[in-house]
Amino acid sequence: MKTTTFIALEIECQGCASAIKKSVGTVAGVSDVQVDVDAKRVTVSHDEATSADVIKAAVEKAGFSAQSC
Repeated sequence: MKTTTFIALEIECQGCASAIKKSVGTVAGVSDVQVDVDAKRVTVSHDEATSADVIKAAVEKAGFSAQSC
């Protein structure tokens, strides 16, 4: 299992967090998505075969920029 963390500066509320969780949760190999609204941080647990780029694209698909930590 691998953990990847992104900063998404546009996160403002739990609605934002829900949108990100929903989008990233559909990525194959993702087992858990945690969003810290206050820290504007997205932490994703996933298998080794799932690339950070695919996860980043899912965050962006939800409407948020994603910067690697």
